[in-house]
Amino acid sequence: MTPRSIDEITARADEFADMFEGYDPKPGDLDAPVPPVMAVKLAAWRRDVAERELADAVRAAREQRLSWREVGNAIGTSGEAARQRYGATA
Repeated sequence: MTPRSIDEITARADEFADMFEGYDPKPGDLDAPVPPVMAVKLAAWRRDVAERELADAVRAAREQRLSWREVGNAIGTSGEAARQRYGATA
């Protein structure tokens, strides 16, 4: 394969941009199955986001003087377990 010039790469990028900008979803496009590896990656990403949000919420709750028991009850665990898990960040 021959090396591509900047002009060729730019032209191809413009083609892709035009395709994306003009994309009109068809019925069923959004319901297409997700490949298993992507489903795992997506679930792991969602878990990471949820964990960060939970840690932020626990930190805010502790700043408002909620007890570890109250925090634990809110997340479905004991106050001691909540303190052990989130105490360093709260």
